[in-house]
Formats: sequence, structure tokens, C-alpha cells
Amino acid sequence: MANANQTLPAFLLLGFSDLKALQGPLFWVVLLVYLVTLLGNFPIILLTQVSPVLHSPMYFFLCHLSMVEVLYTTDIVPRTLADLASPHPRAISFWGCAAQMYNFIVLGISEGCLLTAMAYDRYVAICRPLHYSTLMSRRACAAMVGISWLVGIITATTHSSLIFTLPFPSRPTIPHFLCDILPVLRLASAGKHRSEISVMTATVVFIMVPFSLIVTSYVCILGAILAMGSTQSHRKVFSTCSSHLLMVSLFFGTASITYIWPQEGSSVTTDRILSLFCTIITPVLNPIIYTLRNKEVTRALRHVVKRQVPSP
Repeated sequence: MANANQTLPAFLLLGFSDLKALQGPLFWVVLLVYLVTLLGNFPIILLTQVSPVLHSPMYFFLCHLSMVEVLYTTDIVPRTLADLASPHPRAISFWGCAAQMYNFIVLGISEGCLLTAMAYDRYVAICRPLHYSTLMSRRACAAMVGISWLVGIITATTHSSLIFTLPFPSRPTIPHFLCDILPVLRLASAGKHRSEISVMTATVVFIMVPFSLIVTSYVCILGAILAMGSTQSHRKVFSTCSSHLLMVSLFFGTASITYIWPQEGSSVTTDRILSLFCTIITPVLNPIIYTLRNKEVTRALRHVVKRQVPSP
């Protein structure tokens, strides 16, 4: 990525060092949320593997979504915890920063694509039920998941290559707790134009296009719901879609505010709060939303627990 004749700088992550009074409480909050994220997502991954009730395309996608959430937070949180425990800002190596950003982009883009695949699954199930087994076959679902990861890898490779070949100051300082695209890009002393174009192109393609596809799917679903005469059918369809809609709103809402909101008008504190919400709060909500609002998941969990715990 970098010029072989150029000394690679280490990046100083300021994190929350300007909020020293909050570093201690933030450490415990972030640690607690991280543990809840792991404890919430791992059971979903295991349940979708061992419970026959959950061997369907929707839960296949949910399993991969939970994997993404676990990897996403693990890419960011351990480093953030170490920084919060330190009384002074800590540096991250050039390649460490590049790796963190690369993983961050891969997982973020893949999550958006998986949410789009889940919307398509709901569309086929409700609007084209007679073709469901063909359109949502195991091979088709595996292809959608593979494409989601491939799109993430291609996007991350392109962005990382463009950004980390730019010249940086000898002692670059990032007023953030992670190596996110925009904070790192602002540090580059030249050649930013092509990278800014790349970032905005990716924003349009990988935030607005998937979101538009999801909205289109739900417009078709809404039309199918209105054509149903039974109120009970309306409720059943809504219950199967509400969890996914909530996750879509959280993911694309925070992503749009972070990357499409005019950056000149946002403060460093606002950027950090939004990123903290995206990287730490949103992943913990995934298992809560899908377990508390989904009867099939809770039923499968009870069944597995009963099998493992012998009755007295």
C-alpha cells in the first residue's frame, strides 16, 4: 500500500482522552455491552445450526448477520477498551490502522448486503410464495451470502488501497477512537480528491442502493398485505417483518447520518458518538430484537435448553 521508500507513520488515536472523567465509566459500559453482544449473538449462531425449526433462509441470513456483528465489534472494542484504560492517548501502527479500517469496511458493507438479502427473502415469501423453494434454495442463499462478503472485500480493498497510498504527516493524530474512513482521509496531505470521490461513490452505491432495494421490497410487501382481506394475516406478516425493519432502520439510519451528513457541520464529539452507536450499540440490539420479538427463536431456545437440562 505505502511507498517502500517512505517511513510509515504511526497514528495517534485520541479516543476519549479529552473526556478523562468519563473514561472510567465508558470502559465498563463498553465492556458490558461487548460481553452482552457476544452472549447474545453466539446463541443465535448456535441455535440456527442445531435447531431444525430455524433451518430456513431467513435464519441462515440471521446466522451470518450475527457472525458479522461479533467480528465487527471484536475488530473495534478490544482496542477501544485498551485505550480507555490508558491515561494517555495510544498510537496504532500504520498497518494496524489499515487492518482495522479494512475489516471495518468489509464487515459494514457485508452487513448492509445481508440485510438486503433478508428483505428479498421476505419479499419472495410474501409476494411469490409458490416460487419460494426455487428462488430461495440453499444454493441461492449461499450465493447471496458469498456475494455479500465479496462485495465487502472488494470495497475494502479499493478504499484501503486508495487511502493508505496517500502521503501522511510524520506524526498523524486521529481525533477518534478507531481508524474510520473520513477521520483518516482528513489527515492526508495530498491526493485526497480521488479518495473522496471513491468514498462518496461507495456511500451512494453501498448505502443508498441497498436501502432503495429494501424499500422497494417492502413497498411490494405492503401492496401484498393490503390485498389480503384478513386482519390476522396482516398481523402475521407484520410480525415476521418488524424485527428486520427495525434492524434496517438502525443500520442505514446511523450509516447515512455518519457518511452522508455534511461533514463540515459535524463536531468531533458528534462523530465519535455516532461511531460508538454504530460499532457498539447496534450489534447488541440485533439479538435482543430478534429474540424478544421472534416466537420461533424463543421457542427453539426453550427446546434446546430442555434437551440439555434433564427434568427432575
